[in-house]
Amino acid sequence: MSRLSYPLHLAAVLCLCALTACCPAGKHLMGDPQDPYPRTTPPRVGDIVHLPTGTIVSTAQMLAVAGDMRIVYIGEVHDNPAAHRLELQVLQELAELHPDRQALGMEIFARSQQPVLDLWVAGELDEKAFLRETRWYDSVKMDFDYYRDLLIFARDRRIPVIALNAEKGLVEAVRGTAPEQLSAGERARLPDLDLTDPYQRGMATAIFGDHSHGAMQLDGFLRAQTVWDESMAESVSRYLVSPAGRDRHLLVIAGGNHVNYGFGIPRRAFRRLPVSYVIIGGEELDIPADKQDRLMNVKFPLFPMVPYDFVAYLAYEDLPERGVRLGVMMEPVAAGRGLKVRKVLPGSNAERAGLRQGDLLLALDGENLASNLDLIYALKQKHPGDHGVLQFVREGGQPKSLEVIFQTSAGN
Repeated sequence: MSRLSYPLHLAAVLCLCALTACCPAGKHLMGDPQDPYPRTTPPRVGDIVHLPTGTIVSTAQMLAVAGDMRIVYIGEVHDNPAAHRLELQVLQELAELHPDRQALGMEIFARSQQPVLDLWVAGELDEKAFLRETRWYDSVKMDFDYYRDLLIFARDRRIPVIALNAEKGLVEAVRGTAPEQLSAGERARLPDLDLTDPYQRGMATAIFGDHSHGAMQLDGFLRAQTVWDESMAESVSRYLVSPAGRDRHLLVIAGGNHVNYGFGIPRRAFRRLPVSYVIIGGEELDIPADKQDRLMNVKFPLFPMVPYDFVAYLAYEDLPERGVRLGVMMEPVAAGRGLKVRKVLPGSNAERAGLRQGDLLLALDGENLASNLDLIYALKQKHPGDHGVLQFVREGGQPKSLEVIFQTSAGN
């Protein structure tokens, strides 16, 4: 996810103070509430700071504090491999501290996917079946390699993975319609909603202003954000009081804006279940030029609290390439009868092999291609220099085969 800017504008301070009545007459704000003990030297990648005290700590010291908490929240940048390594390191340490009493809650899964997660943790699904059953590339729409090591560790250690998020359809309904105007069935699926949090509205207003939302109004955007956070908070509290979770600790992984400053998931979970928690976040340094377009031009108000208890300074990395690419844009055809090539990318392995727009891909190395996942997963298992045999049909003719030599090159 994008990193956000946090300028300290006097107008924003005055607005927020007026909204929350936090500045009695004659009193003045002293210091920066988001950074009360600022560092005297610039942070470096690898540094970890306890923001409430300004103390630089080691990873072990941070994890010792986290291990004492019932809930550990980590706010992630979804497309930064360094953030996911931090999550894995925290989960590994917590699993050692709480053997057979640790669980993992994840924003990227909706509650309806819980049965699939249970089968995964039980070892009853292989990786490809898990991706198919979760509809990963349709629902998450990110490379599985970002989360692969984390989910494999959870499976291998039998750590329960808890689906936290609301269903997409419910969020869309609330985005367009006030809760009281929803159908009885939709209202029954809603969590208890607190739409009055001034800081949540301040954040939503700032983010809304940087995006084009068509006809959607700010109130609809705020409702959607609130349903996400309240649903995940409800999932957290429900699990921890359930027979399966009442003796467990929980690591919650969600996008940074769902946990930073504490008024998203953490405060809403605490309202339901007051237990100890700590918030860990990452801050990316030296954003590479090719990632600058991922930044949002968002100016948040000056919230009167630190964004995290601990902030880890990370590099903003690229995901290491695994597998190869064919170099086509494709779409499945009816009844799983193959993948239609909509476009062949210039300079790609597909172009070198002689594939054309309109070809119907039937199989790779004898494995049927019934969905996009079948091709994506097969290509993930190959390496540059490997060969593959594609079976295809061109212009309604008979099936043909061609050999592809997978190279690494621009456009592949």
